[in-house]
Amino acid sequence: MMHALSFVIGTLCVLAICYRFYGIFFVSKVLQADDTQLTPAHQMGDGRNYVPTRKWVNAGQHFAAIAAAGPLVGPVLAAQFGYLPGLVWLLIGATLGGAVHDTVVLFASMKYRGQSLSEVAKAELGPVAGWCTGLAMLFIITITMAGLSMVVVHALERNAWGTFAVFMTIPIAMAVGLYERITGRSKGATYLGVLAIIASVFVGPRLQGTMLGDWLTLHAETVGIAIPVYAFFATTLPVWLLLTPRGYLSSFMKIGVFGALVVGVVFINPELRFPALTQFIHGGGPVIGGPVWPFISITIACGAISGFHAFIGSGTTPKLVDKWSDILPVAFGAMLAECVVGVMALIAATVLHPADYFAINAAPAVFAKLNMQVVDLPRLAQEIGIDLYGRTGGAVTLAVGMTEIFTRIPWFGDLASYFFQFVVMFEAVFILTAVDSGTRVARYLIQDLGGDVYRPLKRLDWMPGAVGASLVACALWGYLLNSGDINSVWTLFGVSNQLMASIGLMIGTTLILRLARRRIYMLTCLVPLAYLFVTVNYAGYWMIANVYMNPTAKGYNLFNGTISIIMLVLGMVIMIASLRRWKELLLGATGTPGGEAALVGAVGD
Repeated sequence: MMHALSFVIGTLCVLAICYRFYGIFFVSKVLQADDTQLTPAHQMGDGRNYVPTRKWVNAGQHFAAIAAAGPLVGPVLAAQFGYLPGLVWLLIGATLGGAVHDTVVLFASMKYRGQSLSEVAKAELGPVAGWCTGLAMLFIITITMAGLSMVVVHALERNAWGTFAVFMTIPIAMAVGLYERITGRSKGATYLGVLAIIASVFVGPRLQGTMLGDWLTLHAETVGIAIPVYAFFATTLPVWLLLTPRGYLSSFMKIGVFGALVVGVVFINPELRFPALTQFIHGGGPVIGGPVWPFISITIACGAISGFHAFIGSGTTPKLVDKWSDILPVAFGAMLAECVVGVMALIAATVLHPADYFAINAAPAVFAKLNMQVVDLPRLAQEIGIDLYGRTGGAVTLAVGMTEIFTRIPWFGDLASYFFQFVVMFEAVFILTAVDSGTRVARYLIQDLGGDVYRPLKRLDWMPGAVGASLVACALWGYLLNSGDINSVWTLFGVSNQLMASIGLMIGTTLILRLARRRIYMLTCLVPLAYLFVTVNYAGYWMIANVYMNPTAKGYNLFNGTISIIMLVLGMVIMIASLRRWKELLLGATGTPGGEAALVGAVGD
């Protein structure tokens, strides 16, 4: 019999040891972080984009940016295999892979004055690899938006209470943004905004039986259309009006919800009702169709190792680092903290009875074939106040699991529905914050790539280009969102995300081989790269052969299959360019092959 507290204590011990020994070794010995050299924040400080920031403040914003829906949803879906595979992958993936990946990507971007990973790839691996990296980044961010949005769809469908609470965050965030813009102050507006969001949750039950409640009881298809429409406006509107204040307010919910979960696990210490391994480790599961390997490493990306972090590590964060040694807490530490979030999500899923878990995460017809009898789900559905069956995607499961933990407190039973809806709103708002930020990144990538053909597109302030690129971005991932189920789309997201992580590790291996005192240090990136590259290519092949290109499969989709093939080919092209570059470096070549970008190869020199 396993209890959650032993998981939490063991996880914290492993991560603390990794940070204290491996993290310090990687930053000081492998990367040779030297605080006598200037960081881009100082060298190019402009008071707007390049701003030296205290390390713990920077670590906090970096963590908030990388810890979106991935560490919440991936471990929940991976619980299908039992608690052991997810726990082992989270710990090994984060300590040997994710923390290294995030740190080396941040370091690489700082060496090139905070430029994007595609520009770093162009400098380190050559123009072909750089262009392929930019194109791969566009594919990956598009698929990421579809995968994350699908989680929101299944959390809000047939849920007027949750839909109302999430919708109200839009005018609340805009009001906070306008107040700060006009007055230059945000403290009072923040308090009012947080209280208004909480009030929206408590108003929800009064919608039952009203015309507004009926209007907000939406089908999945309607929610699937509404989210890309929202993303279009969030992408084209000024960041201060919606994107920034919404993300700011959501950070308070993240702290509150996971603070409550940690307290609940520590003081209640619930029993894990899942076995270590289930019968689905060989494949054929109702949530994830493939076998435990490679799909445990595909289903759980954020929390273990995630290519999405490369967008953050080569975006805002490298322009804020005060000292080179700060990359230890900012990148390495934030990744380990995200691992804790993933473990907590896994606990929330596995405290449920397996039959209840599968009843939520599988379509009713699929669950009926499992011949399982639900245990606590009828009681939980009554306490929460909505139908919980067939709400796939992971978000509802996490909310139910957290609610189940707190119903062990006698007086909490009357508040179960409110807590559930608050968690759903927390997940939805946090995911939508990642969606509007990610869609804006996709818009920038489209304008950058399209600008090579039509020069005005590169101007981010050119309104026709901004609107057109935003429409293209929303249409691309909106199509993916509405063209498949969570099984196929989340797996497509996992494959693309881990491919991006592989690209980050390729660039990291190249940089270490070029700059490190000892060539053997390249193994710090090469070992996780070898595992991840084999895993992602096998998973991509499995999905193409068994799902996307298989007319008899539920997830049959030629478009998804074509995207998968293109991404795998791009990854292979970048790997070939990397191998050629490694050979040159091992034979004694110096310098970088990327032309103009190579001029800024060592920031502090």
